[in-house]
Amino acid sequence: MKGILLKDLYIAKSGIIVTLTALFVLAFGLSFLLDASSILMLAPAISTVAVYMSITNDASSKWNKNVITMPVSRDQIIGAKYILYLLLSAIGIIVVLASLGIMSLLGMTITLYSLLFNAAIGISAALFAGGISLPCVYFFDAEKSQIVYMIAFVASTGIITALVLLINLFIPVKDNILLAFYIVLAISFVCFAVSYKITTAVYRKQDII
Repeated sequence: MKGILLKDLYIAKSGIIVTLTALFVLAFGLSFLLDASSILMLAPAISTVAVYMSITNDASSKWNKNVITMPVSRDQIIGAKYILYLLLSAIGIIVVLASLGIMSLLGMTITLYSLLFNAAIGISAALFAGGISLPCVYFFDAEKSQIVYMIAFVASTGIITALVLLINLFIPVKDNILLAFYIVLAISFVCFAVSYKITTAVYRKQDII
């Protein structure tokens, strides 16, 4: 799996660098208009675009057909994409935190509460979106997958909203905002793991053309 992951990182290297640089600069730009830490809500989603670049490249180069002849399982093939998705989400968060740290040193006020709140929303949205869109990339053609990819991030905001409303039935969200959103975050990790299990189960039985 390590070799597959390194291959994906190498292929998407230029896209990753551009995306992370844009995130770093965007954090500074948005700080003049919004709460600087709000970029954390976008960071994981933006930084994971490279995963889809990697999957598209695999399809166009017939990598999926060649890799099954190598000494790796289909679970590992799928697992590498899911790990890459988590890795890039984490890197996106770290890059933004670095830019926020610089702004804090320059005198901008950034609270721990805003960091925790915005990061929880951003990671949750990325995990829900990834859980929806990653399986579809393998089961649909490239054009349909791109549509699902865009819809998935919109759908993730709806899922988060619905979960918050559901949680509010049991605990008052206004008085426990961080708790509510970290419950949502935990659910998003579970959904991402379930998505991986479903994808691998179907991919094992799928004919590679």
